[in-house]
Amino acid sequence: MARIKAEDTKPEKILFVIAESLGIPYEKHYKIIGKPDVVFPKQKIAVFVDGEFWHGKSFSKWKNNISEFWLQKISDNRKRDRKVNKLLRNDGWSVVRIWGKEITKDSEKVKRKLAKSLLLLVRVSF
Repeated sequence: MARIKAEDTKPEKILFVIAESLGIPYEKHYKIIGKPDVVFPKQKIAVFVDGEFWHGKSFSKWKNNISEFWLQKISDNRKRDRKVNKLLRNDGWSVVRIWGKEITKDSEKVKRKLAKSLLLLVRVSF
């Protein structure tokens, strides 16, 4: 597992391009709870790109087909994700989670999702 890339994965690099294209100041790997991949600090939006395996997409469908080690590891990851979401939201942040495959297959859809989140916050702040 030491060889698993934690930063600047392909989906993250696509996210950086999307964030840049929105024209709103952002930061990579911001030093807050959960260390989001991208943060829009002024708007307090934290964006995470989650790998389907590591973060358990459709976990209930395949959790019975993995070893106890992976079952525990992925369950813990999912629990940590929920805790991070809650802590950030309690601190006034909006949390956006994007699946890795979602961003690699349809980056325009992800761009629209982020733009919508940013637009909603801009409207609320006036």
